[in-house]
Amino acid sequence: MIATQDAPRKVVSMTLTERLEILLPLVAAIVLTFVLFATTPLDGGLGFVFVAYVIFLAGVYTVARLKHGKIVGSDRVVTTLVTSASLLTVGPLLLILIFVASKGIAGLSAGFFTKTMEGLGPDAPASAGGALHAIVGTLMQVGVATIICVPFGVLTAVYLHEINGRLAGPIRVIVDAMSGIPSIVAGLFIYSVFVVGRGYSGLAAALALSILMLPTVARTSEEMLKLVDNGLRESSLALGAPQWRTVLQVVVPTARTGIVTAIILGIARIAGETAPLLMTTFGADRVVTGKFYNEPQSALPLFLFQQITNANASTVTRGWAAAFVLIVIVLTLFTIARIVGRPRKAR
Repeated sequence: MIATQDAPRKVVSMTLTERLEILLPLVAAIVLTFVLFATTPLDGGLGFVFVAYVIFLAGVYTVARLKHGKIVGSDRVVTTLVTSASLLTVGPLLLILIFVASKGIAGLSAGFFTKTMEGLGPDAPASAGGALHAIVGTLMQVGVATIICVPFGVLTAVYLHEINGRLAGPIRVIVDAMSGIPSIVAGLFIYSVFVVGRGYSGLAAALALSILMLPTVARTSEEMLKLVDNGLRESSLALGAPQWRTVLQVVVPTARTGIVTAIILGIARIAGETAPLLMTTFGADRVVTGKFYNEPQSALPLFLFQQITNANASTVTRGWAAAFVLIVIVLTLFTIARIVGRPRKAR
């Protein structure tokens, strides 16, 4: 007789009964905590949450053990703890997004995307100016930083994993160290070697941003190259292809989706940086394109910083609007990275 295997059960799915086994202890914990705080010296919001949560865990374990046994009871408690930790992590992020959106949407208008701050003082009404110059500056600086960084980042990843020469160890250490340096250090470096003697410029900002982007692209691309099946490399080499051709025509195309994801993550990493811009481009109140290489230029993070520091109603409104637009841009980039990096289903 052939033994039949039970169909796999999704852990994330819960029946109505299982949901009630979570909901009823939660309601009971809240009610019991209210009674305890009303009849005892216990007080304080944080204390209320802590006591209610401990009672809730005890209730979840008791209900699950009485109905399903000790193992299910322990599993239910651990699942509740993990879920609570996830909510505790995501909760503040959602609150930040909601708060910034509530403040920033009020300052958005068509003029925000079509006007600049040229000729306007800090006391000008919020509807009188816009962030066109900052948006253009961000696109140019991030674009140039991407053009500079991507070849070096991808080639570094190829060297670290495919070539793995004598310098692979020191280079990996340097890349790891670069991923942890404060962003203002990159700005100070470019200020010392590029800005001094040449002046502030959008190009200097792009160079500083490329330094910050490089470790993200290099390390993430290396991890993507590690996912390529060694059988593909061996098959190419067995057919007589040299290593450079195997890497160029087999390995890199196979990891193309992951490398694109690494690039998008690197762009999202630098899109909101402010400290390097203070040291390299310093800002402008008009659109700067032709003299990108030798003239100060604005950017959304810098525009946000300058508007908030003026601390009057109009500039603060524009600052919140810039913060909301910047968050939307970063979230869009991360969403694109998730979609591009999602594994493809086999046909």
